[in-house]
Amino acid sequence: MRKEGAVRKLIGGLCLAFAIGILCPFAASVSHASSIKELQEQIKQHQEELNKANKKTAELQDKQSLIEELIDDLNAEIINTMTCIALKEDEITEKEAEIADKQKEIEAKQDEVDKTEQEYYAAKAREEQQKEDMEVRARRIYETGSSSFLTMILRGAGFGNLLNRLDYAEQLYTYDNDTLKSYEAAKKRTLELWNQLEEEKKELQAQKATFEEEKTALELAKKELSEQKEELDAALAVRKQESAEFDNEIKKAKQEANVAKTKIQQEQRELKKLEDAEKKKKAIENMTIADNDYTAIVDAASGSDLGKKVAKYALQYVGNPYKHAGYSFTDGIDCSGFTKKVYEQFGYTISRSSETQKKEGVAVNYDNIEPGDIICYSGHVALYIGGGKIVHASNSKPYPQGGIKVSDAKYRTILTIRRIIQ
Repeated sequence: MRKEGAVRKLIGGLCLAFAIGILCPFAASVSHASSIKELQEQIKQHQEELNKANKKTAELQDKQSLIEELIDDLNAEIINTMTCIALKEDEITEKEAEIADKQKEIEAKQDEVDKTEQEYYAAKAREEQQKEDMEVRARRIYETGSSSFLTMILRGAGFGNLLNRLDYAEQLYTYDNDTLKSYEAAKKRTLELWNQLEEEKKELQAQKATFEEEKTALELAKKELSEQKEELDAALAVRKQESAEFDNEIKKAKQEANVAKTKIQQEQRELKKLEDAEKKKKAIENMTIADNDYTAIVDAASGSDLGKKVAKYALQYVGNPYKHAGYSFTDGIDCSGFTKKVYEQFGYTISRSSETQKKEGVAVNYDNIEPGDIICYSGHVALYIGGGKIVHASNSKPYPQGGIKVSDAKYRTILTIRRIIQ
């Protein structure tokens, strides 16, 4: 292997080439932002949107918390009202039972009144009958008394019989009089009992009326509580609707926040890529490349590991001679022989001429070029190494004007780029 000469400082050319090579892979991902400054502005804008959405979410959640507290209060009040209604219903049921019991007492008392009334009229009837019987007997004794006494005297019945007869009449009168008094006393007692029962019945009826008034008051209180519960239910429905609306608003605000957050994350990744590319660009601008040390260019480029190995392998022959139709890395080789022989070392077989190599592999555009790709010119081919550079068997002039050397990829018009490694 022959290596000679020194690589001149390539800072100017390398800077531009590396910038193009490094930035091109990110072009698709940052199509909506062409610079770091624009991305930073977009991130700032989306951060403001995120902060606004988060603030709105917090405010909505605070308002919803207040609504939830009102809902809890309304639920508690509804439960309390329902408890009061249940208590009123129990009181009404109890009062209805008391009214029913009082009605039974009134009916029982009415039976007693009716029975006493019947007893009174029976006693009164006996008293009147007794009076009538006494009057009949008294009239009979009066009407028959004189003739009976005269007959008894004329017949010689004797004065003793007369006395006996008078004594009997007196006893009969005493008996009738005692019986009448007994009937009168019984009638009086029955009347008193009747009056007492009537008073008791009136008292029971008054108690029943009081119970019915209390029941009516309880039913009115229950009705008011039921109306109050209906109002509370209506208010609760309104609050729940408001809470549901807040839910929707919160979900919407969170979605807006997630969208803004996702955009920020994407833009931050894009920004990091751009910043990394910018750092690499500045590093290249400040880097002095040593003689024949092109590995830094290959390593800095984007592409497959195998493509980079192909590029590095080809670079070791920089400085060796060019020979038309030659096929030796050391004794001389032409452009298509160089690309073919390099790929043979990695198990790839491609055609021998520059014209046929234009059809090898698959075509790629310059924006997506990677180390190891073959760049085809008119009547010439070269291997791309990255950073806008190629390694190729250029011409028969001595190195560094000719031979196997590194050149700018666009030193001639590019016809096509072929990727062998897929």
